[in-house]
Amino acid sequence: MILNPVFSATSVSSVANIQVPAPGELVLDHVAHFVPHIDEASAALERLGFTVTPFSAHSHRLQPGGPLAPAGTGNRCVMLDHGYLEIVTPTAGTPSAAQLRAAINRYAGVHLIAFGTAAPEADHARLEKEGFAPLAPVALQREIGTAGGTGTVRFTVVRVPPSAMPEGRIQFCRQDTPELIWQERWLAHANCAMGLTGVLLCVADPQEAARRYSRYTGLPALISGSVWRIESARGYLLFLDPDALERRLEVEPPSLPWMAGYVLESKDIAASGDVLRRSGVRVHPLGSGRLLVKLPAAVGGIAIFEPRNSGTLSLD
Repeated sequence: MILNPVFSATSVSSVANIQVPAPGELVLDHVAHFVPHIDEASAALERLGFTVTPFSAHSHRLQPGGPLAPAGTGNRCVMLDHGYLEIVTPTAGTPSAAQLRAAINRYAGVHLIAFGTAAPEADHARLEKEGFAPLAPVALQREIGTAGGTGTVRFTVVRVPPSAMPEGRIQFCRQDTPELIWQERWLAHANCAMGLTGVLLCVADPQEAARRYSRYTGLPALISGSVWRIESARGYLLFLDPDALERRLEVEPPSLPWMAGYVLESKDIAASGDVLRRSGVRVHPLGSGRLLVKLPAAVGGIAIFEPRNSGTLSLD
């Protein structure tokens, strides 16, 4: 992969090269919070010990070779050794911004799950075969600061109509310039977060949702006890109904369906707990060293920190 000519090779993160999966594999690439006030959300995440990247406005080409146009949205990110968290906000009156505002009206929090892929064309073909009526692949880009100036981050994204996946925006994303967003200077976090390992979805019918996601991803729907899950080559999804979510995590959904939150791997779970407690949030021990926090309202949802190499979260 060719680096942007104004980007200093000495600042390329060593983890950038492992973000794009092998052909035929999927990984949990990132999740995105949709928020009305990105400065408030960013400040809340920084108080929790996350390093947050500067704001960046999105642009897109809706057709291959078409004109580049502002998307009317922008983001800041929490970059991790494996995957990342995105905080997205509407900035204009575009159709993309309208979709964000409609989602935020339901709740502020996670509304997007992106599966990392090396072959978006194959994902698109599978979605067509399975009846998901995928939209044409979209080329997204945004400008980003680098050690040597600026660079252009590029992604190729495959989406489906909103009605196909009522939980939110579920998409496939090929990182075309991983060396630009996984910069070393953004990977260290005071709370020791190092990787995105799982996403929790609260739905009325976990079995139906898991089987639908199985068709969507081409990955098997598995069950452990009463909890359905999807396992990718890196990262997993868990599907719980509201009763199970409240019984096991003492969390009530603001709406159904709800992308409740995610699981983060910690380099040092004791240090994570110390930083989180000092931030003023309540930290709930879950057993096996895991810690649950309800994220501030400006961000929305929950986060579970876990020790390294903990394996799939068990909620049986």
